[in-house]
Amino acid sequence: MRANIFALILMFLVLGIWQMACGFFAIPDFILPAPYEIIMTAIIKAPVIFPNALVTGVEIISGIALALVFAIPFAMIMFAKPSIEKAVSPFLVASQAIPVFAIAPLLIVWLGYGIASKVLMAGIIIFFPILVSLLEGFKTCDHELRILFRLMGAGFWKSMRLLYWPWALPNFFAGLKVGVTVATIGAVIGEWVGAQQGLGYLMIQANARLNTNLVFASILWLTAMGLILWSFVGILEKKIINWKVKKEFLP
Repeated sequence: MRANIFALILMFLVLGIWQMACGFFAIPDFILPAPYEIIMTAIIKAPVIFPNALVTGVEIISGIALALVFAIPFAMIMFAKPSIEKAVSPFLVASQAIPVFAIAPLLIVWLGYGIASKVLMAGIIIFFPILVSLLEGFKTCDHELRILFRLMGAGFWKSMRLLYWPWALPNFFAGLKVGVTVATIGAVIGEWVGAQQGLGYLMIQANARLNTNLVFASILWLTAMGLILWSFVGILEKKIINWKVKKEFLP
């Protein structure tokens, strides 16, 4: 509770300094609009922003779903077969070294200006943190519990369902939280490169007209979407994980 209050105080302090600085130095709106102007633009231009935000939201959610469909089974396979992990890991790490701006134009060429290229871009960015977090969760499973399940005659996939997955859930949700917050990056970059609608497209159009207020208002909406997704994952985590390991019960 105190942390939330401190965060609110800090946020209002930063916004207050920003507001006063814009007024004191008479900074033009097309260079840096004041927070009040941004908030008012976000409200007044809501009929314009909302349809584009809806498109971007669909792209983000679809990208998350796509990443989950591939990351979860891939993490399980890599954990089941360490040889596959050793063979694939260098390629996965190398893929993260490629700038997303370099991938986006290729996806536009291959998949066109529609939603598919943006969904795939978001999915690519989300895939890695979910995969790595889940795989590390499987690996950190208690060794004595593994032995116990083996002695009880549980096979790998039964142990996966009853032991490894419950153990790895905190890691999985940690990776998912990272994924949903960076998912906005993939969708917006895809829209910057080539799109006909979406918040990224709206930002590019507003920037070309020096409508900086609308650019910041779009960023505000995008930030709100990221916070909502992050909060939803946190709520889902609390609902699913109804247990916790206490240190006093560990060997």
